[in-house]
Amino acid sequence: MSSRVLVLAAPAAAAGFRLAGLAVDEVGDPRDTEAHLALASAQPDLGILLVEQALLDAVPEAARRVAERRAVPILIPIPKPQWDGSKDGDSFIVELLCRAIGYRVRLQ
Repeated sequence: MSSRVLVLAAPAAAAGFRLAGLAVDEVGDPRDTEAHLALASAQPDLGILLVEQALLDAVPEAARRVAERRAVPILIPIPKPQWDGSKDGDSFIVELLCRAIGYRVRLQ
């Protein structure tokens, strides 16, 4: 049995996820996230549900707890990147790589 991956994202970020090859359900208004979350969770072939953190923050706490406690689909929040200007793009990529592979690399 194979499971699908679905992303709940705002329209501004949806195109990027589609370019990465992921299925996307666009949420135009954060207040509609709870309904999108319920519909996605009801899909039997869905294994992983990625949700933008800003959208997930708009879901009432009780509904979010129900979604997080479900075994399938696995709910994974996607934090918005923080570009504060103090780090350049290479530093950001190095940090992502460090988290992914477990040790620091040097980009040349």
